[in-house]
Amino acid sequence: MNIQHIVDQYHRAADEFSRGNPLPVKMMFSHQDDVILANPFGPPVLGWSKVSESLDFASSRFKDGQVTSFETIAKYETPELVTIFEIEKWKAKVSGREQVSSFDLRVTSTFRSEDGGWKLIHRHADPITTFHPDGPLRDAG
Repeated sequence: MNIQHIVDQYHRAADEFSRGNPLPVKMMFSHQDDVILANPFGPPVLGWSKVSESLDFASSRFKDGQVTSFETIAKYETPELVTIFEIEKWKAKVSGREQVSSFDLRVTSTFRSEDGGWKLIHRHADPITTFHPDGPLRDAG
């Protein structure tokens, strides 16, 4: 299957997630013991059971959302693995607030060829998308 089709499907699933619906994203994930999720709502988790719970919790924090764009910075492809690094632009009501907040996430996602298709095996998302006010890290030596 064409990997761009899978990435597009993943983007549509993330948009659903922004409205509190975890199911499309959960269907994209591998259900194996080596799957990992690191999101802004908690520590990294390993294994499908914990990833599933974490996805349910994270999606419950969003309401009336929309992922307005995905900026692909890099994509690495092999016959077995595909990793994409993107900036996702979100708008949503977060954690029970009545106001819509806009925020960006830097996201690394890795897909694995599995059972004749592609499954998400790693997602790391965090809100660090701008330079630190002190500038880039400098060599202390």
